[in-house]
Amino acid sequence: MSSKHTYAEWRARAAALSIEGRAFIDGGYVDAVSGKTFDCINPANGAVLARIAECDAEDAEYAVAAARHAFEAGVWSRMAPRERKTVLIRFAQLIEDHTEELSLLESLDAGKPIGDTTRIDIPAAVRCVRFNGEAVDKLYDEVAPTPDDALGLVTREPVGVVAAIVPWNFPILMASWKFAPALAAGNSVILKPSEKAPLTAIRIARLAQQAGIPNGVFNVLPGFGGTVGKALALHMDVDCVAFTGSTAVGKQIMQYAGQSNLKRAWMECGGKTPNIVFADCPDLDAAARAAAFGIFYNQGEMCTAGSRLLVAASIKDAFLEKVIAAGEAMQPGDPLDPATRMGAIVDDIQLDRVMGYIEAGRAGGATLRLGGERVMNETGGYFIAPTIFDNVTNDMKIAREEIFGPVLSTIAFTDEAEAIRIANDSPYGLAAAVWTSNLSRGHRVARRLRAGSVWVNCFDEGDMTVPFGGYKQSGNGRDKSLHAIDKYVELKATWIDLSR
Repeated sequence: MSSKHTYAEWRARAAALSIEGRAFIDGGYVDAVSGKTFDCINPANGAVLARIAECDAEDAEYAVAAARHAFEAGVWSRMAPRERKTVLIRFAQLIEDHTEELSLLESLDAGKPIGDTTRIDIPAAVRCVRFNGEAVDKLYDEVAPTPDDALGLVTREPVGVVAAIVPWNFPILMASWKFAPALAAGNSVILKPSEKAPLTAIRIARLAQQAGIPNGVFNVLPGFGGTVGKALALHMDVDCVAFTGSTAVGKQIMQYAGQSNLKRAWMECGGKTPNIVFADCPDLDAAARAAAFGIFYNQGEMCTAGSRLLVAASIKDAFLEKVIAAGEAMQPGDPLDPATRMGAIVDDIQLDRVMGYIEAGRAGGATLRLGGERVMNETGGYFIAPTIFDNVTNDMKIAREEIFGPVLSTIAFTDEAEAIRIANDSPYGLAAAVWTSNLSRGHRVARRLRAGSVWVNCFDEGDMTVPFGGYKQSGNGRDKSLHAIDKYVELKATWIDLSR
């Protein structure tokens, strides 16, 4: 879907928008038990959008009890697969029917360009929910190869109560990657959105209910990670926690899982993607545009952002000029303007963090070639210009740590072996890209890269048919594809003696 409204029309729609800020527990919107709220800020102008329920441990108890009751009652967990399929596909259709409203909420809440939320974020979430709905009655269990006097069955059962803790950079899409397969498998879900961008999660809770998902099966708890997120990760009656966010927080959640009931803990964490351009790249102009898109799309707030641009030394200077030209064309603007290609940084905390890394790049000896400053200050919002550093070495802070902002580090290499060594010299292993016209090199390098996703002669491509997740400190488990459902089921072996 394209953004068919004008800038003025989107602004008018934003002014007329009614925003729900309460939690959704056991089939209804409720205030936090404590009565506390926090401000939801529009990153494009610093204004308060809404007051959001600040859930904490008491609310977690309420939600877990509701989720457990629904699970044990079997209203969803024992529903016939074809019926769960029908409900999930209806849920996907309702999300699609509300594309404009959800796109607007996402843009206002996270600073994302309205053109992206209407064309990419909401449609992708719809595809995810629909894909998992379609999968429900197409997953067959197994019969083991047994002797004639026995029958061995391998069956999937829902794990129980799933807590999904999701980030602010793709609020509804990352949420759908968790709740859709968890619901498809028959679980009860408690969705904890980021406090920085909770609005679409709160809104779709009602759509889930309208689709026919029973009360208690889909709950949403807005609040802070250190309170309600921690309470869910430590809860003895939560069977699984699925998380997308920083590696540091992912490590904490895994510790909480171990400290409590050894719940399953699935982490999709940070990245420092190497985007490798060899001298025999088949289309340098296309590669340059992809390099700029790979770091400046979504304001660089992506775990897969191509933040390390590795370029063959023989073409580095000429290629970088092309990337700079592409970056200059992606200057930030008002997220509600359909022409905007880069929006606002999510909040002042993240803005300060990114600016700190830019200063570290300068201090570390890298050469600033583009950007490096905060812009559009007059708006009151949080905007950073596309920023490109040259002459970066892989031991510099800006090359080692995840910045989560529009900051590109350019690193030269001399041969294939050095490119692979630099690419793999990172604690992260989420994604990587290779540009070459040599088919053998493309396969060879892809095999050597320690990353969960490798793109050859493209960047950030794929769909719901392929899994997504990382190696090393980028996490474990996989989102997307049928493999995602594996995270939310128990495999049961049943052995039946037929000799009696």
